[in-house]
Amino acid sequence: MRLRKGTGPPADAIAEDAAIYILPIRPEALGENDITDLIKHRLARGERLILFAVGRMFHHNIVQYLGMQGGFDGFWIDLEHGGLTVHDIEIAAMAGRAHGLDCFVRIPPTDYATVTRCFESGATGIMAAQISSAAHAEEIVKWSKFAPRGHRGMNPLGYDGGYGSIPMAEFAERHNRDSFVAVMIETATAVEEVDDIAAIDGVDLLFVGPSDLSQAMGVIGDINHEKCIAAIDRVAAACRNNGKHWGAVTPTPAYASMLVEKGCSLLTPTNDVKLVAAGVAAVKNQYADLWVR
Repeated sequence: MRLRKGTGPPADAIAEDAAIYILPIRPEALGENDITDLIKHRLARGERLILFAVGRMFHHNIVQYLGMQGGFDGFWIDLEHGGLTVHDIEIAAMAGRAHGLDCFVRIPPTDYATVTRCFESGATGIMAAQISSAAHAEEIVKWSKFAPRGHRGMNPLGYDGGYGSIPMAEFAERHNRDSFVAVMIETATAVEEVDDIAAIDGVDLLFVGPSDLSQAMGVIGDINHEKCIAAIDRVAAACRNNGKHWGAVTPTPAYASMLVEKGCSLLTPTNDVKLVAAGVAAVKNQYADLWVR
């Protein structure tokens, strides 16, 4: 990106405390003509997507390797349980884009700044964990969108604003149109208000967290308990009635098949820790004779 000194910098691309401004980038370098097909758009076309997750053992080479292997449609970054930084999110999103993989970030629903930093770092969406009500979900949407839908702070100097090269009005319109907002349904109160949550303008997807859902239903670890399945049925019905999509973590192949039968369109069968564990198990099985004492 080139910088040029100037005496009359455009208002939409100004660095407030410096007499420089950013030259417009090629329109094909960002946004609508990006080679990455957005998760939000693919869901809108009726596709069923398979994603992986990274967090506890994150390294950008995991993203690159899985991108090279093919078969995955995108990924999400776990900021709820993993201590990742803004720099980590930037590198993960960049590694994904190199292989045409879009991503979003799972966040704790604690503060506005976390939401906007995810978008500014290059992720095109967020997924809020531990949502307790429709009002709670509405707050997440307002944190995620610019006016008139929300009140995200206007700072076009991140990746999503082309580092200041996109006019503010265009940036806001594009972000509000293309940004992806998912809400996790994993608390008892969220299940009770799932219809109202699904009806919220700006909520694109409901996402079932089986482990926490089992805890909320009073049957910790029994993800196939009838109470959990009934809650999943309520999620599926709410999304069907409101024209929304839903996704889930898929702990087992049988569980994944059950979800698909119920209309789940975004599945996460693995993550960085599970991949390492599966690799270790495969090596021990393949070289079993070496472990004979």
